[in-house]
Amino acid sequence: MTTQPNPNLAMRGAVDLSALAAARDAQSQAAARKTDPNAARVIIDVTEATFESQVIATSQTVPVVVDLWATWCGPCKQLSPILEKLAVEYAGRWVLAKVDVDAQQQIAAAFQVQSIPTIVAVIKGQVLPLFQGALPEPQVRQYIEELLRVAGEAGVAGSVGSAPVETEQPPEEDPRWDAAADAIEAGNWDEAIALYEQLRAVDPEQAQAAIAQVQLVRRTEGVDPAGSIAAADADPTNLEKARTAADIEVAQGAPDAAFERLLVVVRASAGDDKAAARDALVELFALVGDADQSVIAARTKLANALF
Repeated sequence: MTTQPNPNLAMRGAVDLSALAAARDAQSQAAARKTDPNAARVIIDVTEATFESQVIATSQTVPVVVDLWATWCGPCKQLSPILEKLAVEYAGRWVLAKVDVDAQQQIAAAFQVQSIPTIVAVIKGQVLPLFQGALPEPQVRQYIEELLRVAGEAGVAGSVGSAPVETEQPPEEDPRWDAAADAIEAGNWDEAIALYEQLRAVDPEQAQAAIAQVQLVRRTEGVDPAGSIAAADADPTNLEKARTAADIEVAQGAPDAAFERLLVVVRASAGDDKAAARDALVELFALVGDADQSVIAARTKLANALF
């Protein structure tokens, strides 16, 4: 039997729902690190709340290498395993602090991150830029060796504590993540959203990101992409038409066009319409990711349009 292609399946791929699986993998890897005594003492996941104690304080004893990354970043997936391997190999002479720039935006802003992966070091509370982008292991090792030399000259040549003797079994992943992924594959958006709502108690940020992506796919299901974009182009200040077209453009991987479309409505409207257009734009910002360059540029334009 021959089946007709479903345009919404292609759109679903453009939205990259596979990023949800990547986020789950990263979560599982982080859990596994915590149960490996050799890794757990030299590789840490840092948040805004723990930055002072885990990075600044630790940097008084050993250099801290800060890996600024994100789940959607391909080069990060190449570089992070190299950094983690070397952190374990050097056995506590330096600590690897991993910072998810999407979840820890204030840290990313403090380091003035322009692209990822970005790798910096902290010695006695002082920041030392290392490199950007994915490098092969020999080059990364050279940077680490030079960092240790500089740290030694600054009197920072200690090591972190010994690994604990006992280990624990890694926790099992909540089966509702897989159930939600199955619901997505079946096109059952309501069931997927309901499961992600339950999972807010497990991982609020990941669950919210998943809900936003599923809602986008549901809003664009059955919509004629070309016709909707043409209708919005013909009536550029109509909020509903602009929002539908912007949803499609984000789903098709064209966030710049989507953001500019909604900015036109923000500039041309007032009162509740202006607020609604702003809210629609902010919702798409969250979906694309605050570290994305198109979001950074559009946020500046939105601020100018509002004020």
